Amino acid sequence: MPRRWVAALACTAALVALACEGGTSATPRPTKSAPPSSGPGGIAALGDSITTGFASCLVLTSCERNSWSTGDGLRVQSHYRRLLEQNSAIRERTYNHARPGARADALEGQAQAAVRDRPDYVTVLIGANDVCRGGVDAMTPVAEFRADVDRGLRVLKTGRPKARVLVVSIPDLYRLWEVGHGDSRAVRAWRRGICPSLLAEATSTAPADRARRAAVRERIQAYNTELVAACRAYGSRCRHDGGAVHKVRFTLDMLNPLDWFHPNATGQGRIAEVTWRSSGLAN
Repeated sequence: MPRRWVAALACTAALVALACEGGTSATPRPTKSAPPSSGPGGIAALGDSITTGFASCLVLTSCERNSWSTGDGLRVQSHYRRLLEQNSAIRERTYNHARPGARADALEGQAQAAVRDRPDYVTVLIGANDVCRGGVDAMTPVAEFRADVDRGLRVLKTGRPKARVLVVSIPDLYRLWEVGHGDSRAVRAWRRGICPSLLAEATSTAPADRARRAAVRERIQAYNTELVAACRAYGSRCRHDGGAVHKVRFTLDMLNPLDWFHPNATGQGRIAEVTWRSSGLAN
């Protein structure tokens, strides 16, 4: 999800204050020399709390071992673990620069850090926190969002022109409301301040609340359209997931039982699965 989610799918105002302020800092594994290979020599992740594995270890903090991108734990078949199966030379060469609470304007700084790591593969998942603000009027304007993304991708293209980049679509947060607003546990958790632009008054059927949720849904669609265009403008080294993550039909058993918002290990595994198909790296 101070300017620093999901939030990032966004954060709980009280319980997740740490996440919204930036959470725990990533600890990049040291780069080791590796023999030449045809596969990526290392992987870096950019984004928000989804990519940090936030709350997937049943604590309201980052749990990078369960990250869909760089996780090295056994519960999630992450991109890193899949690459390791293809080429053991990348062992330990993972860098997670995603931060809970990060919005698109944080991509540039994250990309600068990634360039210093010299990865050959970079994943980007950002945008939920640009939506999950205090209200509809506070959401990041679409043009500003696109400009923020372009700045981040420009840093990658300039600093690591041969690296492969995977840009991932924003999850369907509206789907989370659809499956969760009838569950008393989820509604109680959301009342603590999680993604208020979408999830405030989750059980209300008042016209104003329905219009607010529709506006959030439309903004996510607009952001996703810009992510496609930004990747296309980047060039042949960038792939978009084709909307794979946004199309995932999330269920409550794919969310952690603390904030009923961030993916649990099962949800992280599902994100890893659908994005891997789009990465161009699968054998």
